[in-house]
Amino acid sequence: MCGIVGIVGGQKASSVMVDALKRLEYRGYDSAGVATLIDGAIHRRRAEGKLCNLVDKLKSDPLVGGLGIGHTRWATHGAPTECNAHPHEAGGVAVVHNGIIENFLSLREELQANGHKFETETDTEVVAHMASHLIKAGKTPREAVQEVLSKLEGAFALAMIFEGHEDLIIAARRGSPLAIGLGDGQSYLGSDAFALAPMTNKVIYLEDGDWVELNAQKVTVYDGQNKVVNRDVTITTASASLVDKGNHRHFMAKEIFEQPEVIAHTFGAYVDPINLSVSMSELPFDLKTVPKITIVACGTAFYSGLVAKYWFEQIARVP
Repeated sequence: MCGIVGIVGGQKASSVMVDALKRLEYRGYDSAGVATLIDGAIHRRRAEGKLCNLVDKLKSDPLVGGLGIGHTRWATHGAPTECNAHPHEAGGVAVVHNGIIENFLSLREELQANGHKFETETDTEVVAHMASHLIKAGKTPREAVQEVLSKLEGAFALAMIFEGHEDLIIAARRGSPLAIGLGDGQSYLGSDAFALAPMTNKVIYLEDGDWVELNAQKVTVYDGQNKVVNRDVTITTASASLVDKGNHRHFMAKEIFEQPEVIAHTFGAYVDPINLSVSMSELPFDLKTVPKITIVACGTAFYSGLVAKYWFEQIARVP
């Protein structure tokens, strides 16, 4: 799954975010990127492939600024290229996103009808365009995000920064997890507390439907009805040797709730939702040449294997 990080109130946001992204590499990814605000303007660095490619790019072309958002991407909508890598930016709004925007195609067509030009094949880019469109119409970032969230369908976590607002990150979760870290004169966000462990052990786990405004001194959480709410601050034990289970009781529960997103990511590698087509060209082999498939598993994975056995034999006609 994609990984999200963010920081507001720091001195070297890009280096902090890269360290946090390294702690999210276990989630799997095919590109990475960061964005910061410099003198009120959004600046990005993105790279295809491993995180070391982004690190090399930052060495040759440093990115300053004390506020930023970062991302490791597992490609779903759009190929794993630098162009499709997050953060995406449109009209002074940059966004990182984990999950699937199910109605992005209709939103994209509506925005294109209003003159918006899209640069990527992703579902994420519509979020930046929608927010930018509303802000240019006179809404504040908070008002724009409220309206954008009301129009999105799917499961997602996202974070946004805004041109000219050097002390503001707005983030939201619906389905996909998101944790907020509380520091001394700094605020953080991450896909899990594991990413934030070197910076703080004080964490707020957003509940489903929550969204949040972060600045250096304050974190304000809103629920799905846009009402200010208090969420418990947890002292987390996440460390370099422990992957965090978030606000789930145990890891099995966490994995169960992650299943829809994981399935969507898996299918997303073969589905082109813009052209409404499916391509199996990415398979590393030709199924017609495979004489037999062996599935080795135990526990609940064994039962999944029995379902897969039925599919392979009845649909693909491979024993």
